[in-house]
Amino acid sequence: MPRREAVPFFPFLKGWADGRNHRSAHAVEVAPDVRAVDSALAMTAADLHGLVAHAGANDVLYDDPFLAGRPLFLRSACPRTYSPATPVLFVHHGDLRNGADFRDFWMPVVDEAQLLVVAVEFSATGYPGPEWYNLGNRLAANGREKPREEWTYGIPGRIFTTLRAQGITARRRYGVFGHSSGGQFVHRLISLGFRDAVAAAATANAGTYAMPDLEVAFPYGLGETQLDGTALRALLAFRLTVFAGTADVDAASPHFPNEAAAMQQGPTRFARAHAYMAAARDAAKRYGVRCAWTIIEVADVGHDGKQMSAAAAPVLAAALHASEG
Repeated sequence: MPRREAVPFFPFLKGWADGRNHRSAHAVEVAPDVRAVDSALAMTAADLHGLVAHAGANDVLYDDPFLAGRPLFLRSACPRTYSPATPVLFVHHGDLRNGADFRDFWMPVVDEAQLLVVAVEFSATGYPGPEWYNLGNRLAANGREKPREEWTYGIPGRIFTTLRAQGITARRRYGVFGHSSGGQFVHRLISLGFRDAVAAAATANAGTYAMPDLEVAFPYGLGETQLDGTALRALLAFRLTVFAGTADVDAASPHFPNEAAAMQQGPTRFARAHAYMAAARDAAKRYGVRCAWTIIEVADVGHDGKQMSAAAAPVLAAALHASEG
């Protein structure tokens, strides 16, 4: 039995401990009482076995070694026939920071898909605003670039390394999926090179994109990131899947990015997804390489994380199972 140590109490965890996190009507509760909270708080960052404690929903706190004092909630959907050979998929929520809901969106499919899904929840207090989440915590307040290990884009890879070190997974590679702001997080993570162990990646209904263009500054392009033509060629050769809901056309939503640079990418999220793909194909042609990216339209679906997750599940499951036989 692995040794368990007390996790420090952080003020911004109080809402979670008090059970005040938003949950959708279909959400699967692990145990809405104090004992569940005590159990989760007793998990140390070095002990992630709680993610596979039993089939269904599990919650664990994770303290990243490079972002001390800013723990994350790891919300897992564990299949009934989990083993260390089960592929691992990290799922990333949007602006609502509702990792539990996104875990629950995947709960109905994990048994059939044979996936261990881990929704990584970035609290709005611990990781405030797009700077700490969508944009990866790259820049300090003075505009200088922070050390790469402090970028939040490195968190999924470090969690996966911990899962391997503890024998929770024997897989060599993992998958990532993100919707809305999570889609921004995922494609920028991939674009900036945090993909060494990523076997499958999908971005869904992102509000803005880091276009594969070195002449446009990050976060709307990849300029001013130290990437060069060689890195861009490698990115275009990576199998990134872009999911676009055909009904994701509401430009009046309070969460819709409408700043000038965003509007240059298109009038709706659906249009922006296609602009992103078009930019990738143009860049591939310009650099003389094949574009390995794919776009999948999800008919009659708007800005809906549950339905977009259901659409992405078979695609990602197939890719992850095929990646290691």
